[in-house]
Amino acid sequence: MNTLLTNGTVYFDHEWRNADLLITDDNLFVFDDKHMIDLPNPDRSFSCDGKIILPGFTDVHVHFREPGYSYKETIRTGTDAALRGGYTCVCTMPNLNPVPSTIDGLKAQLDLIRADSRIRILPYGAITIRQDGRSELSDMEALAPFVCGFTDDGKGIQDKGLMRAAMETAAALGKPIAAHCEDEKLLGGTSIHDGIYAESIGHTGISSRSEWAQIERDIRLADDTGCAYHVCHISTKEAVEIIRDAKKSNLDVTCETGPHYLTLSDKDLLGLDPRLPENGRFKMNPPIRGEADQKALLIGLADGTVDMIATDHAPHSTEEKSRGILNSAFGIVGLETSFPVLYTHLVKTGFLTAEGLADKMSGAPRRRFNLPGLPELSYGKNPLTGNASADLTVIDPRARCRIDPKSFVGKGRATPFDGWTVNGNVVMTIAGGEIRFQA
Repeated sequence: MNTLLTNGTVYFDHEWRNADLLITDDNLFVFDDKHMIDLPNPDRSFSCDGKIILPGFTDVHVHFREPGYSYKETIRTGTDAALRGGYTCVCTMPNLNPVPSTIDGLKAQLDLIRADSRIRILPYGAITIRQDGRSELSDMEALAPFVCGFTDDGKGIQDKGLMRAAMETAAALGKPIAAHCEDEKLLGGTSIHDGIYAESIGHTGISSRSEWAQIERDIRLADDTGCAYHVCHISTKEAVEIIRDAKKSNLDVTCETGPHYLTLSDKDLLGLDPRLPENGRFKMNPPIRGEADQKALLIGLADGTVDMIATDHAPHSTEEKSRGILNSAFGIVGLETSFPVLYTHLVKTGFLTAEGLADKMSGAPRRRFNLPGLPELSYGKNPLTGNASADLTVIDPRARCRIDPKSFVGKGRATPFDGWTVNGNVVMTIAGGEIRFQA
């Protein structure tokens, strides 16, 4: 079926242009003032007047919970949430049952992906056999052809020798290590940053050092082994500086942070009663940290130290997230809110350009993890000249709405952005040439 998007403002090839886009089968063609020719008759046509059209977003850090925990999220509900947020490709974490640390464990997940996914999903394999940061290495060689990389997300690799062995194996296989950095010897008592909010309620929080000390260790190991090293969800000013220095030394190191770390600090938590059930929506790991950390992450995002933005979409049941800040499960959802939150607080404020945000959410993650490429526009009316995967996100930058978790299509409802008024709604997501979401 041929689909025509007319009169949109399209961003591809590092420039904006007013254009019509024709999607035919899995090919993508552009018609603009430079290429005025007769359009073929489409099967359907949509006006994109006033809209911007971006490459489909990619999130390299999501938890879809299936197999093993489908009461939290499934492949189908997770991909529905992704599509509503403009995502056409995601990488799923291995916190599953069975753990994808063997071919049999991974097959259980791949079978569900083939049956139920509405977008492209590339899973991670676990680093350790039990995905616990401590046990022996997984069957990395057997898993490598089917995974985007290796991680024990949720658990830091506690032993230096074990991480060295993992990096040596991953380097030989040409796969990156994506590390959840958390030294368990340095943890405090709760999920809260060891700052002003923790002090205000009389608790010791997760220390910043538990994150950055392990990053520092791992970067030395990555230098020794030649492993491609990616740091998950950084949250501290020290992590930004360590990674910046590693990049200056031309080490193969990248990192991500989340929308919540860029738009919140622990000052935003002041006054929150940790016992109130609804405040479990502010509990995640790493935690929301101080203003100095938030500022450092923003500077790192702008100067390229922070390569990409990933949501760490981590849904839980309502009961698991209704035990207040101290006792709720770790994790918040993010796929359905990330672009409008970031567009409102980073682009509309002038901190980032729209194309800069698009690269942090699409181009950079695809480049780092060698994921299927972005569309290359073909000019002309001959479909045989096209060679692109039509993954597109259509945004209405003027649309304004209030975030309401009751409207989410994913199973998770816990978000710190509940009640925020934002701009930049996703109005259409096209994955593999098919309209998969339309507002």
